[in-house]
Amino acid sequence: MISDVIKGLGGMLPDSARLKDQPVAGVVIDSRLAGAGSLFVALKGERDDGHRYVSDAFAKGAVMALIDHAVEVEAPVVDLRAPAEVAELPMPCCLLVDNTLAGLQRLAAYWRSQFDVRVVGITGSVGKSTTKEMVWSVLRRRFHTLRSEGNYNNEIGLPLTLLRLNDTYERVVLEMGMYALGEIRQLAEIARPVIGVVTNVGPTHLERLGSIERIAQAKRELVESLPADGFAVLNKDDPLVCAMAEHTPARVFYYGLDPSADVWASDIESRGLEGILFRLHYRGETLHLRVPLLGRHSVHTALAATAVGLIEGESWEEIVAGLQDTSAHIRLVATPGIHGSTILDDTYNASPASSLAALNLLAELDGRRIAVLGDMLELGDYEEVGHRKVGLRARDVAAKLITVGRRARLIAEEALKAGMPAADVYSVDTNQEAVELLRTIIQPGDIILVKGSRGMKMEEIVAALGRPAWPTR
Repeated sequence: MISDVIKGLGGMLPDSARLKDQPVAGVVIDSRLAGAGSLFVALKGERDDGHRYVSDAFAKGAVMALIDHAVEVEAPVVDLRAPAEVAELPMPCCLLVDNTLAGLQRLAAYWRSQFDVRVVGITGSVGKSTTKEMVWSVLRRRFHTLRSEGNYNNEIGLPLTLLRLNDTYERVVLEMGMYALGEIRQLAEIARPVIGVVTNVGPTHLERLGSIERIAQAKRELVESLPADGFAVLNKDDPLVCAMAEHTPARVFYYGLDPSADVWASDIESRGLEGILFRLHYRGETLHLRVPLLGRHSVHTALAATAVGLIEGESWEEIVAGLQDTSAHIRLVATPGIHGSTILDDTYNASPASSLAALNLLAELDGRRIAVLGDMLELGDYEEVGHRKVGLRARDVAAKLITVGRRARLIAEEALKAGMPAADVYSVDTNQEAVELLRTIIQPGDIILVKGSRGMKMEEIVAALGRPAWPTR
């Protein structure tokens, strides 16, 4: 409601307030998505300023715009920068605050506080997006569950997700990313999770944080923020994650391959693009499962989702159905490529750990294997070591190796150094060069892994060589 927007932003409504209270149809940060009855938040970005588009949002039906400096638009301005009573609210209008991003976050925190809903927060260096999707898939078997869409995992995306809450939702699953210390703590203050899942700690964002210990410290902020009656769901197989048990007031629930974990897996078998088989163990019970996840490493994703389902009191039938749901959105997908090939599209992002996992999956598949690997960004001092580790594994897995970008040349260099034939290793600078090269070497039955950091835009390679036709199930 409009009155909730005012209250959430710190304004006060006296009994004599004259406003036509009505539902807010949505909160948007892109004026092109504004619609009738929406609130447009004008955010300042690195390249553009949303304040330039307030008039566009009003033209599309927005009734309010959140601003923090003057805009050229014929609409009254209501100043909310200091606690003040808002007695009248003409429409459309601009709401003036000190900082629009802080205002968006404050509004989301207020709106979340209006609902008796249990929130699951998920973080980690690798696998948090897939884990989020699988946890959502499990929980929605019993509960009406909201989840963060796409990469809505930061200081903007998480508040926008929470502002979609309504009284029909019973659970919320949120991915929590970070670039610096304090960011996950801030997200947790807004979302108030009662369950926190940590997948692992790796050198992602090492360039920004400086050490693996500081990355662990940043991820640890999630479990530190949990209430005493909450649960920290921790990967038993990652020592840095295990150590977080000493830093949370919540109860700890371990998952992993270690039999001492609360829920654990054994006898893992990969069936390539058909998924994985394993035995799941919990309190003396054993289940034989097949789930549509790719690669042996994906068993941790299934275990984390199982842990959350068990904590929330779901039955085995509900949990298994969620794990086996083929409609869950998984990051890595298989698409048909040119000349009868198959492309493994893992272009969402890349780190040494996720690249090694992708290569391990490639090694499990039948056919001539081609690895197309791009730069891995933000590795800091780990940049050379990380790329060379990937190169060493690529030598063992790939029949052909193509690297894209300056940093990825270290992958090629290490593969050659380890004995991969020079005729099978190519280094290019651009995605277009990689596409042109691949068009000349792809043969029927080839399996082509395409992976790189998001900034490399390697989805361009996938788009040029084939169109998505089926998910990996």
